[in-house]
Amino acid sequence: MKRTATCGELNRNHLAEKVTINGWVHRHRDHGNIKFINLRDRYGITQVVIDADATPVLKNTASELKFEYCIAVQGEVRSRPDNMVNPSMQTGEIEVKAEKIQILSTCAALPFMIDERTEAREDLRLQYRYLDLRSFSMQKNIRLRHEVALGVREYLIGRGFMEIETPTLIRSTPEGARDFLVPSRLYSGKFYALPQSPQLYKQLLMVSGFDKYFQIAHCFRDEDARGDRQIEHTQIDLEMSFVSKEDIFEVIEGMLQHIFRKTLNKELKVPFPRLSYDQAMDRYGSDKPDLRFDLEIKELSSLLAQGDFQLFKDVVAAGGVVKALLAPGCSGLSRKEISRLEETAKIFKAKGLAWMKVTEGGLEGGISRFYGDLSEAIITETGAAAGDLLLFVGDTRKTACTSLGAVRNELAAKLKLYDEKDFNFAWIIDFPLFEWSEEEKRWEPTHHMFSMPQEQCLDTLEEDPGRVKGDLYDLVCNGVELASGSIRIHDPELQKRIFNIIGLSLEEAGRRFGFLLEAFKHGPPPHGGIAPGLDRLVMLMAGESTIREVITFPKNTLGLSPMDDCPSSVGREQLEELHLKITKSAP
Repeated sequence: MKRTATCGELNRNHLAEKVTINGWVHRHRDHGNIKFINLRDRYGITQVVIDADATPVLKNTASELKFEYCIAVQGEVRSRPDNMVNPSMQTGEIEVKAEKIQILSTCAALPFMIDERTEAREDLRLQYRYLDLRSFSMQKNIRLRHEVALGVREYLIGRGFMEIETPTLIRSTPEGARDFLVPSRLYSGKFYALPQSPQLYKQLLMVSGFDKYFQIAHCFRDEDARGDRQIEHTQIDLEMSFVSKEDIFEVIEGMLQHIFRKTLNKELKVPFPRLSYDQAMDRYGSDKPDLRFDLEIKELSSLLAQGDFQLFKDVVAAGGVVKALLAPGCSGLSRKEISRLEETAKIFKAKGLAWMKVTEGGLEGGISRFYGDLSEAIITETGAAAGDLLLFVGDTRKTACTSLGAVRNELAAKLKLYDEKDFNFAWIIDFPLFEWSEEEKRWEPTHHMFSMPQEQCLDTLEEDPGRVKGDLYDLVCNGVELASGSIRIHDPELQKRIFNIIGLSLEEAGRRFGFLLEAFKHGPPPHGGIAPGLDRLVMLMAGESTIREVITFPKNTLGLSPMDDCPSSVGREQLEELHLKITKSAP
């Protein structure tokens, strides 16, 4: 009973044909003399009917069927009665009159029902992921992922890019997150590492003359469990020689246009807007702002320092700022609801969240009593109207911006200020090249140490590293960072200056990246690149809130796989072969 048709392709054009369909029992209904089976495969659902005139053998076989039995059905395609046509199904106008049913395999009791989308808890879904993947939503998401990857390849190969694989077992070059280490059996005490990204190798490909490279690359980072991250993820990695960031922007915008047009039948407007890092932080409180809504943060430092609220006066006198956020139509929020917003601000190190309500008569409540004479000016500066709520944070610029940025996002979700089906892309540019680490008491690269400083900063790098802007760029969409990239340093002398600023000795640099530095002695071209996250892109396109919904076999938020109990212990013989000894077992 070999399949001759899928469960999603039959229609009126196949009437009276003899077909064999294979799949899983999605639903079954017994109406006395007539039985109905909804048979499902990844292409769709076909209704199978066991008529009253069916043979006793066929009826007995049909009575044995349970959810998710895998079966083959042989029969004739016929029209459904007019009152049973289902226009929402691809096969809704036909049904298959069963003449023979073969049970290919049975199914044990299900831990949850296979449906459009299961409501089972996530760890149970991950434990039985092979069942979860049968659901319509997961089938749709994985199919979308496939189509996006195909679109990437179509577009980039059409633009002259070559798809080139880089190694999975590499030298450990620790930077940023920890490397996953792989012990060598043949070379005692030595280790390979799994790549955090193909960064160094794609730069070597530029030295090799492959001026347009891309790869859908699997990457590994030994990070602590944190939100919606995975210790293994996939990125669309690309690098180009003899380019500026404008060339890279044009390629990525064209690629995304192609992908969205092909997979979602949606047109993206290009070029994408651009915001400097400083603009994004000052106006939206984030370097990955959600631009689907207009709430902008305002600075009212000089104005509010004129009032009698001592905290704000002290903040401004100490060189800090006072930032304000207008919450439209929120004057009716209770103290409890405002307190919840304050807790959000405190997560980002704000000491508190001051507020005032806007009424027809002016400002009321909160800290309004300290600003009686300034009420009109505050309302004018913020553009507030009666019924609005004003929220304030006074602190360092970074804390005031990021804390109000978090409140901004929470308010937008609460007030439903955006359409979840919209996609608002933007480039964030002009990032600082360095950031100061209070913990390490030294300068660190904002992105990575191979990023090019902007040309106007080259002569004064060492004078004030905090003011140096990098030729760095991020692509953001709907509050999610989708890609990070930069123009790279190809001048060995400039690279040495960067190492010196971040406190990395030439000896240590040689130990970590010596093979790259050696290659750069042999005519490296100017080059740059970017790496959009495939998981995050598909997550947004699918309308999901977590990348686990678009990865076939993800780890949970603790980095564990409930399905195959990974990571797991290994036997003593394996450890001995790798010259390893466990000194302390995990609890």
